[in-house]
Amino acid sequence: MKGEKGKKPKNEFLYFAWRNWKLRLGLAIVLFFVVLAIVGPRLTPHQPWAYVGPPARPPSKEFWFGTTMFGQDVFTQFVYGLYPVFLVGALGGGLATLIGTAIGFTAGYRGGWVDEILNTFTNVVLVIPTLALLLIIAAYLGVRSFFIQAVFIGCTAWPWTARAVRAQTLSLKAREFVDLARISAARPTKIILTEIAPNMLSYLVMVFILQFGGAILNAATLDFIGLGPTRGISLGLMMQMALLWGALPLGLWWWFVPPGLAIALLVGALYITNVGLDEIFNPKLREM
Repeated sequence: MKGEKGKKPKNEFLYFAWRNWKLRLGLAIVLFFVVLAIVGPRLTPHQPWAYVGPPARPPSKEFWFGTTMFGQDVFTQFVYGLYPVFLVGALGGGLATLIGTAIGFTAGYRGGWVDEILNTFTNVVLVIPTLALLLIIAAYLGVRSFFIQAVFIGCTAWPWTARAVRAQTLSLKAREFVDLARISAARPTKIILTEIAPNMLSYLVMVFILQFGGAILNAATLDFIGLGPTRGISLGLMMQMALLWGALPLGLWWWFVPPGLAIALLVGALYITNVGLDEIFNPKLREM
């Protein structure tokens, strides 16, 4: 592929990444919230649940996002609630990607009865209503943390990843370079890690991004219906508190709009980033 002046770019990925506006936009939004999650708590002297001012105050110079019905600073809750969102997204999405990738690689490469057993297990988990299962598990836990929430989400969100990775593995294991690795008596694990996985790296990155966004949505749903962590604050818990205390009918829009908008922007940015990466990794979709 040649550059604009007829010269081949030194780093082809960076060249096309910089030219792709979807990737730039998605990463910019995600990076903004990452920086805000790190720096935000230092911008406020308050604690999330502290009563710091008059109740139901709209946004002002003193309270940037206004106050809740109980006089709590909404901006403080917002910036403190961003970290759990990234924590659950990274842990839950990472665990789902790891489990699905491991099962997909094993089923696709081994084939035979191993493939049948793992594929059947994947299909069984796939048809189980994930949200209903999470609701049941969360309802029976007396004490819930963000870590436990991420583990449950990760353990229920992997089936579609396993099926996708299995299909890719079935295609790659028939290639000549895999046959050469088998002839050299390489172990199956080594063949998967050194021959098959590197050729799927871009695909696995995009799978993780989708799992990341899915974990954020699942966590926000659990928080919103009151089955989130029993301690701490998150964007979903902010929306749940706003719902419980009638923020919408009372017109306290500043209580629920910031967390809801942030979740929508984050998940949307991750999706846009994924589309941009797909256009970069796939030569047929690249913008010239």
